[in-house]
Amino acid sequence: MDLKKLVKEQGLSGFPIGLGGCRISDFHFDSCEYNVVVFDGKLEPEKIIKSGDEFVVIHHASLSEKISKKLLQYDKLQIIDDESWDLRMFLSKINEKRSSLFTDFAKNCLIESVFCCQKTKEAIQSSDVFAPCWQKCASYYLADAISSLNHQRSSPSHMLDFLRKLGKNLINEHISVATQTIGIERATPILLERMLKSTIGFSDLIEKNNHSQIIQKKHDFFVKNSMLSDCYFYLGYINKEIFIKIKDTLNREPDLIHILKIAFDVEADNNLLLQQAELVQKSCNEILETVSRA
Repeated sequence: MDLKKLVKEQGLSGFPIGLGGCRISDFHFDSCEYNVVVFDGKLEPEKIIKSGDEFVVIHHASLSEKISKKLLQYDKLQIIDDESWDLRMFLSKINEKRSSLFTDFAKNCLIESVFCCQKTKEAIQSSDVFAPCWQKCASYYLADAISSLNHQRSSPSHMLDFLRKLGKNLINEHISVATQTIGIERATPILLERMLKSTIGFSDLIEKNNHSQIIQKKHDFFVKNSMLSDCYFYLGYINKEIFIKIKDTLNREPDLIHILKIAFDVEADNNLLLQQAELVQKSCNEILETVSRA
């Protein structure tokens, strides 16, 4: 893909620009999108466009960014345009502190996971219909944390495969807690088709940015290649990301649970939900303790 031409066509010239995501790695799939990061300091939402048969996600960013999650997404960007060399210097600073950024992001994920576990318990007590959604989020945050502590950026399409290949240690032994409470063993083509339709509906309802076309393409790739567990993990992760965006306004949209029950493939048994929340919270606390001793 001619990214320089695309940048010009989209009127993005004049700013430092880089290519990120899994397209700059050795493990990307044909279904993976191109993530173009424009350092124009704008607070605009990401824009998704189609170029030929490929999808391009245009992200707006700032060279003064401080949040570890975002900085890690900029790590090792392939530079498309940087006449001022500001982006090169920015990436150099990120590289210098990348280890501490991974640790900081992991700690944040563990704290978020514990928060979601607590929200699960409170929701069960108050008969809040979103209890199982909070539990799923807690499990995905745990997976994010483990991935980060192994110096891997969050990548919903590839994370499960990466977690499978990790060696054994005190942190990685908690991978099974994440995968079991997420429920990847439940994946079947029929279930994934139902989850896909609801995930697309959820994305269109909340994001309104054509992300659903990428979701469809990823699902088709996973199923075609018999990667059912990876597809289940991917769809759930996408729903987690969207759910977290609206977590503070859930009380205004109780009807969302009808679509999320299928999109998240939620567990209806409150006793099992409570057990899962306890398991995830225990793992988070043990990992935090391990990291604090390092």
